[in-house]
Amino acid sequence: MTKKNKAIVVVLLLLCVVLIVSPVLALRGAEFGGSDDAGSVKVAEITGEEYEPWFTPVFEQMLGGEVPGELESLMFCVQTGIGVGVIAFFLGRFVERKKQEAIREKEQKQ
Repeated sequence: MTKKNKAIVVVLLLLCVVLIVSPVLALRGAEFGGSDDAGSVKVAEITGEEYEPWFTPVFEQMLGGEVPGELESLMFCVQTGIGVGVIAFFLGRFVERKKQEAIREKEQKQ
């Protein structure tokens, strides 16, 4: 990795940290709720009636009740892991493709 690339990576990482930390510092004492809650509250404000979901989630039907928080967290982590794996796979493929193309170009020049 060149010096320029390292500098770019460091700057991008610092930018990510600033993006994550700045809302928390700027909005001290604010409540960060989920989008589901905010959406149902907004629907209730507009229509004057309480929001009623169109269907029941599949896992809630299978379990006969609400999904426990631990299981919900586990499913979210697994989903995140799969997503990261897919992204890393394709990024790795792009890097390797670039390396292979550079090797082929060197071989053709010789």
